[in-house]
Amino acid sequence: MKLQSVFILAVFLSTEVLGQFPPSSENELRGGVGMTWINNQPFYTFHLMPEFSFSTIGIGLDLNLEFDSHGTLRKENFNEFSDYASVIRYIRYGRENDQIFVKLGALDYVTIGHGSIISTYNNSPSFDARKIGLESFLNFDKFGVQAMYGNFGQAGVAGLRGYIRPVQFSSLADVPIIGNMEIGATYAGDFDRYAYIDTIRALNPLDVGTKSSLNIIGADIGLPIIRGEVANIELFVDYVKILDFGKGTAAGIIFNVHATENLTLQSRLERLFNGDNYLPSYFNSFYEIDRFNTVTGVSKSYALKYLTNNSNGYYGDLLVRVINTFDIVGSYQKLDKFDSSGIVHVATDVSPKGSPVILKAGYDKINIASWQDLVTTDDRSYLYAEIGYKPIEYLIISTRYSWMFTPIRDNDNHIIGYEPQKKIEPRITFVYPLP
Repeated sequence: MKLQSVFILAVFLSTEVLGQFPPSSENELRGGVGMTWINNQPFYTFHLMPEFSFSTIGIGLDLNLEFDSHGTLRKENFNEFSDYASVIRYIRYGRENDQIFVKLGALDYVTIGHGSIISTYNNSPSFDARKIGLESFLNFDKFGVQAMYGNFGQAGVAGLRGYIRPVQFSSLADVPIIGNMEIGATYAGDFDRYAYIDTIRALNPLDVGTKSSLNIIGADIGLPIIRGEVANIELFVDYVKILDFGKGTAAGIIFNVHATENLTLQSRLERLFNGDNYLPSYFNSFYEIDRFNTVTGVSKSYALKYLTNNSNGYYGDLLVRVINTFDIVGSYQKLDKFDSSGIVHVATDVSPKGSPVILKAGYDKINIASWQDLVTTDDRSYLYAEIGYKPIEYLIISTRYSWMFTPIRDNDNHIIGYEPQKKIEPRITFVYPLP
């Protein structure tokens, strides 16, 4: 059945895509002008991205305007309320490693726990459909809570993980290894109207049967083998159950090594044990795109019904940071039995202090079966690359190429899917640090 094969193709949409680096600095005024070609159509652009930090509070704005040759604002910039609200890219209290951290705005790379349910979730895969979400982290040493919500504009993805370090409540709190053992429990769900598609009767006109939400629960345990200023090594095991569907387990090890003040290495290696009707890291960076596309008929929840004779797999990632100015991130996932299940993510940000050259690039691809798949951009890809030069300290002249996504809307302006979009942007950017 051809339609069924399309659904099966969707099941390999998994972890570590569309990853981004966090903002490189705060308290700066950044803006620019230029041109962009969107699917071979030229637009004049104006971009303003100031960031401010006041003690524990931070604010980032992101205003992007695109005008055609007649001076008309591109309609996708401001055609719904969330576009106006998303000019505020984020408001935060604290930082990610603080005892209390809360962030409202765009969610670029949210991971809950070890990432077996929510991994690098991105609530705004397209600049033309930006959303306002929330992430928070409360860490009180002996226990804590992580929470996130994807979209305040409508029902969407939500996640909550509570954890406890039980030995910290006993006289064995100072015992190495077991003293910091962590036990966690996670709930995540999607309450979007297309989150759980039970039946598909017809696509033209659209006729589907849905349930109110798709829900996932999980439990995990982490055991720090080494914890110190130079190195941290942790073993972990996660168990996950997609309610009404299947279950799976992940076992792995996390390395964090600060070799010197100028070199940091972070890595995670996992072995995935996947049962039938199950996908690891179900809510990932591609989730908002592959939840359900009414144009192609691809539904992630519906694909779970056909995912039998499932395969175990493996996952690994690596971050190398040199002098806090040179970052390389890479990850790869593959299932044992399926040749076309490869998933790759690579990103780099090279902006050495004092150097006039700036280079940023990232590439994500799913369903990789061959070298040709890896080097070809299509509806399974995300790519961006920017190369620039600073003729003077506060001025950057650059060109950015991106292969991303734009939303497909119905007559009522509802997003019913996404399609690839190519952009080429020569730009001039002013960056001025604020006191």
